Amino acid sequence: MLNDEICKLREKLNDSILNGQDYAITYKLSVELDQLIAEYYRTEMNLSSKKKVKEEIKRKVKSKNR
Repeated sequence: MLNDEICKLREKLNDSILNGQDYAITYKLSVELDQLIAEYYRTEMNLSSKKKVKEEIKRKVKSKNR
């Protein structure tokens, strides 16, 4: 979902640059894209952290049951 939004916004930004749109528009698109990318990485880092916690819990339960 975020990937799709990032791709669409990247396309708009590229078009803006290629078509020589006003700098303010290009800048706004660039900032929006940066925000989406940051959100994507925050989400990925959060999912990665949750996965590590789950794996650690499983490891502890296994070692406790031995």
